[in-house]
Amino acid sequence: MTEKATKKMEIKFAKGFKTVFNLSVIIGILMVVASVAGLFLGDIYRDNLLVSSGWLGNDLVTLLLAVPLLITSMVLTKHGSPRALLVWLGMVLYTLYNYAFYLFAAAFNSLFLVYTALFTLSIFVLIFGLTSLDVRGIAEQFRSTTPVKWVGGYMAFVSLVLGSFHIILALGFIFTGRVPEIVINVEHPTNIISALDLSLVVSFGLLGAVWLWVRQPWGYVLAVLWNVKGAVYMAALSGATAWIFQAGASDSPVQLALWVPIGIGCLISSVVLLRNMKSTRTSV
Repeated sequence: MTEKATKKMEIKFAKGFKTVFNLSVIIGILMVVASVAGLFLGDIYRDNLLVSSGWLGNDLVTLLLAVPLLITSMVLTKHGSPRALLVWLGMVLYTLYNYAFYLFAAAFNSLFLVYTALFTLSIFVLIFGLTSLDVRGIAEQFRSTTPVKWVGGYMAFVSLVLGSFHIILALGFIFTGRVPEIVINVEHPTNIISALDLSLVVSFGLLGAVWLWVRQPWGYVLAVLWNVKGAVYMAALSGATAWIFQAGASDSPVQLALWVPIGIGCLISSVVLLRNMKSTRTSV
């Protein structure tokens, strides 16, 4: 990257990321509040045993993994790491997706306003952060040897399989009138899992994959965010699955055979992308 391009990116970071940083601090604090309250205040969750156990497993992983990753990436970004910046925004995407489930799927509880704040602030941070980002400058830091076809292919594969699964569930109801088992089990009036996966995972995964294949600047950014969020959320799903099994709400933790490989794939993709970024340092 040229000295002129680096200077340009530093200016954009300085102007746009102070607000993003301050809002992210609030997000981190609220994540701790929500997780600690869920884990240690026994009367928070009012859902059935299956769902309540899942929330607890998610809270544990969020507290021990997601929050430290968010804080660490913010600190490293302040010290000039463009790699950490993308991880930071990926963790905010995790927060948006994760707390959308709490906000729209959890039985109403005393943390409702916390979930609302986390969901809303995550939207603001992503808007402010992505619009302040020098996307072309970030893309120029990726080496020409970055395996965009491999990473993009993985993203497209996961997105297509996941999208097909949810579409089949919806079509099954149209043709048979039978409510999908995942809706019955969580005792929710609609299929919130399919709704959020199709809108926030499948669509962005396919878009990021296509843009990455053709080396469009936004493709690099979306690919890192999508894979970082995917790796951490698969860890949260694994924690939720283990807690559900331990609580006796499920006979088998067989779903781990799905979450773990996807999570590992997202982790490897994240590492590959970040390792192929040049070590140019910037200031936020």
